Amino acid sequence: MNKRIGVFIIIIMVMFLAAAGCAGNREKSSVTSQGSQIEQQAAFDESVLKGKKVGIIETKYGKIYIELFQDEAPGTVENFKKLAEQGFYNGLTFHRYEPGFVIQGGDPEGTGAGGPGYTIKAEINSHKHLKGAVAMARRANDLDSAGSQFYITLEEKPFLDGQYTVFGQVVGGMDAVMKLRAGDIMDKVTVKDF
Repeated sequence: MNKRIGVFIIIIMVMFLAAAGCAGNREKSSVTSQGSQIEQQAAFDESVLKGKKVGIIETKYGKIYIELFQDEAPGTVENFKKLAEQGFYNGLTFHRYEPGFVIQGGDPEGTGAGGPGYTIKAEINSHKHLKGAVAMARRANDLDSAGSQFYITLEEKPFLDGQYTVFGQVVGGMDAVMKLRAGDIMDKVTVKDF
């Protein structure tokens, strides 16, 4: 009798494990299906950019689309465009990553101390440091010390408002921004009128 109970318990366990395995496969199938849906949602419709000046940063995680604030920061946007057209940013790294704060790049030295060899005048404006705000990095106490380095905020950071030149806002590809880490490369940066 004890032998029969033992065999019965083993059969029940095998059936339970087989059922759990099938459920696991269904979960994987569901996750794969959700992954495809997420990929479809992440595809960006460039038609929404019509009439706008846009910076595009290509990374291994995808393209980042930045609406540039030509009217509020004309000198900064022109500088960014000029550097992009020269290929200055191509191949540079994002050298700084602060979780929940910023990802920063644009330094040819990759240390946070480099630049294009000149500085530009600050254009402080009313744009806020929302999630995905793009602003010029500068030395701590010198408003007019920015050159080529910029940062993208990973969360809303109102304490930065009014202190840095916000010259753009990520309008597509924020999922790519959130995956970036120090050492990741800007494959190509372009500026385009849509």
